Amino acid sequence: MEQFVTSLNEILWSTPVIYILIIVGLAFSFLTRFLQVRHVKEMLRLMFQGKSSEAGVSSFQALSMALSGRVGTGNIAGVATAIAFGGPGAVFWMWAIAFLGASTSYIESTLGQIYKEKQDGQYRGGPAYYIEKGLGIKWFAVLFAFAAIVAMAILMPGVQANSIAISVENAFGISPAITGLVIVLLLAFIIFGGVKRIANAAQIIVPFMALGYILLSIAIVLMNISELPAVISLIFRSAFALDSAFGGIIGMAISWGVKRGLYSNEAGQGTGPHSAAAAEVSHPAKQGLVQASSIYIDTLLVCSATAFMILITGMYNTQAEDGSFIVNNLGEEVEGPGFTQAAIDSVFPGFGAGFVAVALFFFAFTTIMAYYYIAETNIAYLARGKNMKVAAFFLKLVIIAASFYGSVKTAALAWALGDAGLGLMVWLNIIAIVLLAKPALMALKDYEQQRKQGLDPVFNPKALGIKNADFWEKEYKKESDQDQAS
Repeated sequence: MEQFVTSLNEILWSTPVIYILIIVGLAFSFLTRFLQVRHVKEMLRLMFQGKSSEAGVSSFQALSMALSGRVGTGNIAGVATAIAFGGPGAVFWMWAIAFLGASTSYIESTLGQIYKEKQDGQYRGGPAYYIEKGLGIKWFAVLFAFAAIVAMAILMPGVQANSIAISVENAFGISPAITGLVIVLLLAFIIFGGVKRIANAAQIIVPFMALGYILLSIAIVLMNISELPAVISLIFRSAFALDSAFGGIIGMAISWGVKRGLYSNEAGQGTGPHSAAAAEVSHPAKQGLVQASSIYIDTLLVCSATAFMILITGMYNTQAEDGSFIVNNLGEEVEGPGFTQAAIDSVFPGFGAGFVAVALFFFAFTTIMAYYYIAETNIAYLARGKNMKVAAFFLKLVIIAASFYGSVKTAALAWALGDAGLGLMVWLNIIAIVLLAKPALMALKDYEQQRKQGLDPVFNPKALGIKNADFWEKEYKKESDQDQAS
């Protein structure tokens, strides 16, 4: 099983794929005139605007739902793995893919909004919807929906649950089976409560956990501040093969940095558009910009917090491609949460294991919540209201079982399955958004023009020549009729 999954990942994550992702991010950055720089202030302004409705959630709730998926195991264990196999230079490439990924996230999230639908009283959208409506390729849309369900409900929850179980066992000596049972009981309570309960849980847990984690990392950096210039220099020198120790693994630095960066921030993966589509906004570009900011929060803040804690304390190992150690500061300590635990313990003895276990629990648990919502949205796409309740019930059982299975399996298999699930979605979604970028770019231009006129932008797809944006056509007509009546 593990050998098959590893072979599949060698195809899905081959070197050409890594460079394709970078090229796509660059292309979208130029086409949007680097909105990730130009619109930082606008992203922050929009983040806290808007209110939820019966059909949708607020912009902040949608952002929290997206962040609950983005901020997970990848931010702790994933960063450590990137350093273990790619060296400190992998951190730079995580930053690079995050910077470029912000524009990719805008494109896919805006498309999610443009082509969303109102099903069973709530907003639904995502790649399956915009592939069918925007590209008119039904079989492609169905293929993505199936891939997303398999990835989100079966392959990827195990990575999150496994990291929780390992860190809890290391910190408190609790059996992975017991931890897995606690995970599935809490998960069942939340996901059986529907999208509103997921959104409410996310908007409370996500800001709290991210802020606490970042503050601890700042404290550790400040306590080792004299080492900071050397660490920053090491990251950049290693990223461009200018460091004698890490120069021989430049390819691994790029590969692991991009792969783990993408795993963490999910830009281009097709997950963000699902929560983006659920937001109640007056113009699709609004939520596209908000979702672009989530890439920065995830990688430039939370992932960087982990990287600096590990590197500034020197609590890491790095292996060469032949398995020998370039750096071996932790003996036989495996990559993953152990790096971060050791880093914190070196500054606050006896605190690291427990803190990382708690942080990972919140980070990874909310990610599993987000996975369920994404899988449910794709079930809704396929079912279109028919037997939706039955299908959703079985989906809940599947993701609960997958989470428990992942908590008791080996870390290597869990990560291999997660990489395979991510790779399948990335391939399909990247093709879709490259072919369908024009409506998102038109929406951005329209939004910017209305803002320059001092207006609160509203969206009229017909005026822009965007077809099949049925929800927005009805919404614009309804508002026009109300204006005429008044």
